[in-house]
Amino acid sequence: MKMVDIKRIAKRVGCKPGRLKKADLIKKIQEAEGNFPCFQTAGDSCNQENCSWRDDCLSS
Repeated sequence: MKMVDIKRIAKRVGCKPGRLKKADLIKKIQEAEGNFPCFQTAGDSCNQENCSWRDDCLSS
């Protein structure tokens, strides 16, 4: 997903994107969505089934 799209999502959930890196901004969005802020830290194992970033996270 492009950074422009991620910033749009961040604004929608009430996060200010500022100058954060992609992974850091996604972690803030994860928190706002009620998920654990773990983007790209779980390796290939993730128990956050309802996270909207799960597929992107596990595919990278």
